[in-house]
Parts: sequence; C-alpha cells; structure tokens
Amino acid sequence: MYQENEETIRRFVDEVINKQCLGIIDEVIHPDYVFRAPGQELNGRQALKEFFNGYHTALPDLHVTIDDLVCTENKAVLLFTLTGTHENELMGIPATGKQVKINGMTCSRIENGQIIEEWELLDQLTMLQQLDIVSIQ
Repeated sequence: MYQENEETIRRFVDEVINKQCLGIIDEVIHPDYVFRAPGQELNGRQALKEFFNGYHTALPDLHVTIDDLVCTENKAVLLFTLTGTHENELMGIPATGKQVKINGMTCSRIENGQIIEEWELLDQLTMLQQLDIVSIQ
C-alpha cells in the first residue's frame, strides 16, 4: 500500500503539476477532496482544477521537484521545491517576469488510491521577496 500511495503522489506531481494534465485530477483525486493552506480551503476536483489552472497561467513553466516523499498506510508527506517564471497575474500581482524558487510541504491523506485531503505550507514570503513585492530588512 505504501508503494501505491507513493505512485499516486508522484503521478499527481508529474502529470497534473509539471505536465499540466488537469484531466488526471479525476483519477488521482477523490470526489470529496479538501485542500487546506493558511487562509485557504478548496473543496472538490473542480476547485483544484481551477486552482492549478490559475497557477499554470501565472507561471507557465511551473515545475515541482520532489525533495523528499514519505508514505504510510494512508498518508504521504511531500517536501518539494517549486520553480517558475511569473508571466501573468498571480494572487492579484501583475506579471513581473521574475523567476521564483520556493519550498513547500504537503501532507496528504489517501483513500483507495486517491488523495482525499491535503494540508499545504508554501513559502509565499520568499516568493513575494523574489517578485520584489515585499522587502525585509
């Protein structure tokens, strides 16, 4: 079962995020999917498709590298590095043309080979610094 969970997460990262094949969401994401991040919650496959459509539009070369992946019987913890070029509006920020490289972590709960729940932490402060939106002295 651990291997099946690892394959589900790797497929999600490779095909949905990196290759922008949003149709794969219907295969690897449970219909009752819930995504949570600080200040954000998404419910269902369609909301996740819209979320990634926005990121793929803003960062057309979006790429996630798996830095570490640990799976248990029903959970997976993914440490990743996200890179991309800010070519369109993102979070209300007009395109800057700047590159971003940030780290994140997702804890996923998996049920019957599909991701049903996720909690994500993404280093948005570093991203805002790289886009010259925020400066920390």
